Amino acid sequence: MILTSELKELLYNEGASLVGFGDISALNHDGFTSCAALAVKIPAGVIAGIGSGPTRDYFDQYHALNKKLDSLAELAAGYLTERGCKALAQTTTTVAESPGYSTPVPHKTCATRAGLGWIGRSALLVTKEYGPAVRLSSVLTDAEFDRAAEPVNASLCGGCTACTAACPGGAITGALWDVGTYREELVDVNACRRAARALAAELIGEKITLCGKCIEVCPYTKSYLKKENAL
Repeated sequence: MILTSELKELLYNEGASLVGFGDISALNHDGFTSCAALAVKIPAGVIAGIGSGPTRDYFDQYHALNKKLDSLAELAAGYLTERGCKALAQTTTTVAESPGYSTPVPHKTCATRAGLGWIGRSALLVTKEYGPAVRLSSVLTDAEFDRAAEPVNASLCGGCTACTAACPGGAITGALWDVGTYREELVDVNACRRAARALAAELIGEKITLCGKCIEVCPYTKSYLKKENAL
């Protein structure tokens, strides 16, 4: 039995913003029955600056936080393997996207199973603490955790359609998520990609899918920025 309090403390001390543990046995993926979900908040000042589109600071943070998350995922996987568990850190180098821009066990799936938040209309994970202003990673494992979270199975977006209205590509359908909803019911991924890449090319000269508008307009993000005095 793995003590979640000990592993959480280790990860929080190394810079994680949110950590949770969940049951993924229903996914039947390579013998992995549990997951550790990790989130690192995007700095409030960076998010406050992307109202008109992606910035160089946002681009830099995107990559810096991915590196931080890779390190945290590897740390968690090492902790688990040292205790005799099978563990796979789903880092940017070990997990590749399919042609449809998805992975076999998405970080967002792990995050909802681990109680970190729900999937918003934007198809991004939304957390109560930071809204969707987070970057994610995860570790798949066969470990038995002493305290797995209650999974989140439905949206808490209610009647809010801020991200739907603000999307530069008109890619967000406006549908509400629950655990049986497919990503394609929420977002036209190709329309999102086209608009985001066009914005990134125009504003920062980078060939990358980076926009952030649906993050910036979310009321939960606004609450986070207000707490951080970034509004």
